Order: sequence, then C-alpha cells, then structure tokens
Amino acid sequence: MRTATLGPAQRAESLASMAERELDVLVVGAGVVGAGTALDAATRGLSTGLVEARDWASGTSSRSSKLIHGGLRYLEMLDFTLVREALKERGLLLERLAPHLVKPVPFLYPLQHKGWERLYAGSGVAMYDAMSMARGHGRGLPMHRHLTRSHALRVAPCLKKDALVGALQYYDAQMDDARYVATLVRTAVAYGAKAANRARVTGFLREGERVVGAKVQDVEAGGEYEIRAKQVVNATGVWTDDTQAMVGERGQFHVRASKGIHLVVPRDRIHSTTGLILRTEKSVLFVIPWGRHWIVGTTDTDWDLDKAHPAASSADIDYLLDHVNSVLAVPLTRDDVQGVYAGLRPLLAGESAATSKLSREHTVAHPVPGLVVVAGGKYTTYRVMAKDAVDAAVHGLDMRVAECVTEDVPLLGAEGYRALWNARARIAARTGLHVVRVEHLLNRYGTMAEELLALVAEDPSLGEPLPAADDYLRAEIVYAASHEGARHLDDVLTRRTRISIETFDRGTRSARDAAELMAPVLGWDKDQIEREVQHYEKRVEAERESQRQPDDLTADAARLGAPDIVPL
Repeated sequence: MRTATLGPAQRAESLASMAERELDVLVVGAGVVGAGTALDAATRGLSTGLVEARDWASGTSSRSSKLIHGGLRYLEMLDFTLVREALKERGLLLERLAPHLVKPVPFLYPLQHKGWERLYAGSGVAMYDAMSMARGHGRGLPMHRHLTRSHALRVAPCLKKDALVGALQYYDAQMDDARYVATLVRTAVAYGAKAANRARVTGFLREGERVVGAKVQDVEAGGEYEIRAKQVVNATGVWTDDTQAMVGERGQFHVRASKGIHLVVPRDRIHSTTGLILRTEKSVLFVIPWGRHWIVGTTDTDWDLDKAHPAASSADIDYLLDHVNSVLAVPLTRDDVQGVYAGLRPLLAGESAATSKLSREHTVAHPVPGLVVVAGGKYTTYRVMAKDAVDAAVHGLDMRVAECVTEDVPLLGAEGYRALWNARARIAARTGLHVVRVEHLLNRYGTMAEELLALVAEDPSLGEPLPAADDYLRAEIVYAASHEGARHLDDVLTRRTRISIETFDRGTRSARDAAELMAPVLGWDKDQIEREVQHYEKRVEAERESQRQPDDLTADAARLGAPDIVPL
C-alpha cells in the first residue's frame, strides 16, 4: 500500500529540499486546486513543491457545502458544458479515485405547483441523470424518481403538508472537504511532491520579466527560504489578486469573493431519511445529511472584508433559518444550531452585480513568463482545473512531459477499500473495536485505517473516544499530528476532525485532551499546550460573538478579536 507521512520531520525536510535545488513546478496554495495541481504535476514525473501559508484547505476548501455534484441548477442556466464536466468528475470520484471519501447522498425536491412544475423540474433531473449515464460514470448512483405528496411525506415527515404537492428525489454525492484535501496532499507526496504548510510566500523571485521562484517564510520556525522553480502556479483562490500583486501584475481577470454560510444541527431536529433541496429567491438551499447532523446552507453574498476568517452574522443565520423553516413542520430555532461556518467562493468577476450570477467556470492564464494563474471553478471539477494549470505550466518547460494521468490515480486509501469494508466485522473482532468505529475509520481513511489500528494496538488507550467528542477516537488526534500535517490544535478540531462544528461547545471541552495528545508528536511543553488551548478558546468566543452581530461589518470586527497565529 502506497502511503506518505506528513509529520514535523517530513515538513522540515520538504522545506530544506525545495530550497536546495530548482523545482520544475512550485504550487502556491494548498486548497483543493493547489493540492490537485501538485498531484497532477508529480504524477507526470515533474519535480514538484507545494507551499501553503496556513493549513491544508484552511480557506474555501474546508468551508464548502461538502457536495460533489454536477450542478443541477446550472442546467437551468443552460451551462451544459459545466454540468457534463462535473458529472464525469463526480462519477470518477465515486467509483475510482476516492470511493472511501465520496459517498452518494439522496435529495428531495418538493414541488409546489401541480402539472407544469413536475414536467419542468422532472425533465431537468431526467437530463441530469441522462448526462451522467452518457459519460459512463453514472452507474454508481440510483436514478431519480417521482413521488406523490403522501410518499414524499413518508420519506421526509419533517415537511409541512402544505409545503408540497409532490416531489422529485435524485442523487448526488458528498465528502468531508478538508479531509479530502489532506488526503490529496498526502497522495501528491506519495508520488514524490514536497509539501509544507505554515509556509507563506512573501514575494516572487524575478530574473527580468520572468518569475523564477518564490520567497517563502517558515511561519513556525521563522526562517526564510528561496525556492526556485521553472514554473510557479498561483492557486490561491480568493487570494489570487493579492498574490498577483506581489508580481506587480493583477492578471487578465479579477476574482471576487462570495460568502456562503452553513448551519450544523443535530440529526434528530429534522425528521427525514433524505436531504432536501429548496428554491430561494436568490439561489437554492440544501439540507444535507452529515453523520449525526444536518448541514443547512447556503447564502450567497458579496464579501470584501477579512478573507482568512469570513464571519457569519446574525442576519445570515436568520436568513437560513427563515428559509428552511418555511417548509418544516417543526421549525428550527437558534438553540438547535450546534455549529456555524462561513466560507468564500472564488468567482471570476463578470458583468453581473450579483455574485450568484458570476461564473463558476475556471480560467488559467500565463500573465508573465514563469507564472501560471488558475482561478474560479468549483470543488467537484478541481482535477480538471489542476490538469489545465499543469498543461499551461508545461508550455513553459523546455522538456517533453507526459500527459495528465490523474483520471487513473486513486487517492491514498482508495485501493483495497471495498475489500476492507467487506471485512469490517472481522477487523472489529480482531481489534476489539465496535464495528461502527471500524466503519467510521474506513470512511475517513480508507485502507490507511490500518495505520490508526496499529497505533491502537500499540497503545490501547488510543482506541477510546476523545472526551466530549464521542464520534472520534483519541488515535485520530495523534495521527493528525504525526501523519497529516496538523501543526496546531485548531487544525485538528476544525479540519482533521469536525469537532468545532459538530458539538454545542464547539470543541472547547475537548481542546485540552486533544492538545495533550498532540504534544508528544509536536514537541510541545506545558506552556505551549496552554497557549494552544487558550488560542482555540479565544477563536471560538470570537466566532460566537461575530454570530451575534447584525451585519457583516460588525461581525468581521468581532471575529478579528481573536489572534490569527498561535504564539510559540
């Protein structure tokens, strides 16, 4: 089994190695597109580096709706090319590239008008399924079906009887977005890429007009490196314009940030066996099954404040509650909300003033020699974006380079996953863990779950659940620091796990236990453990305060009340 370890020693070695000799490609930004670009370049045989200013997926790629989907609403906009491309990628991820991470999810679309709406919406969903099957990657999902009102209410008893006259049910897919990116980075490293998080680009190296690398600050240790590369790829999402400004070139396009917020509520608050998709006056609203929870989202509003920590205001939360409650027989209240998170979509600026109408398609440009910029797009089509970015970089390389092969490169943990899944009862008997725990590990790590089980075999206490966060084992916290590049408590509670949005205390009751588990791996003393816990608690309090504010300006000011970086 191919694997890779992203622990403290590997991070230090990667930074030193990147600075030692010229790379073929240096990728800046480790969201899903940057991580995918690093994997694409490495699997073409190119020497590849990946640097990220904060943590893997710490921006947009950990704060999405967690959906892998074809974009059903883009059919209504007649954007057939985007939908066709996304449906192909959805099929690849479900069936071949990441079956351990990407799972089918059903959605119910309530119909509110007799006759014409069933015909109109039904023909759209039928086309969606047909386009999926035509690409040869739709067999992993059931076809859509038409439901009467009584049947729909049996499937989703949570709905008001007068909220629908019937319904359509169709399938898409979902994943844990931050976990997906961490696995993508590890896969790139397994194929030879060098990767370092908490490594911030502070400027670009130039020879005349040409970009020949980047100055990179080690945010953890404080050193600075000059990393030279034949081609640099700017994959910084909503920070694209800021990164381009370091070269004195904004580029041929502008990226606007659109804020989307999501609420996380306990599963028992909405009685349904299926997700929901609802129309709003601006866009669509999803109610998405998420383990023992539901995710309700999203909004779509312009955002020009702090990009690192977009804040959800009280008005945002009320907007979602009002819209979802319009169809629920038992309405949700503020007290039902366990978690709230806000993310920014990188949209290519167009003529429309409304961010919901801006393009989700991506663009690749070569604004100056040696620099490629990739921006826009959607999570589902990250692999296509990465391919296009590397294709553009290859044009600037004076060498023959192989074609993209990522369509046939499963992510770490995918190969053999189904075999282990079939053997899960036997694994449970062998390890002494409940079969539900084994299923949880297999669906988060695939075949790499064996590495966590080895930790438990060595120290049985790691097979116990983390206090105040029963869904996660103590071993997962240790593994996040030793194998997945987690450098701080926030990385673990917010991205390697989802404790920060899945518990009413937002992870504060688990924080000290988690920090003490990470400490031996990362070399923390008692003072550093204390700093990590305090930093996390301040972050949670700042987020809570921001969510009490009436608008974006006051919410942003409240969120910025917590420091950005943990002191060392």
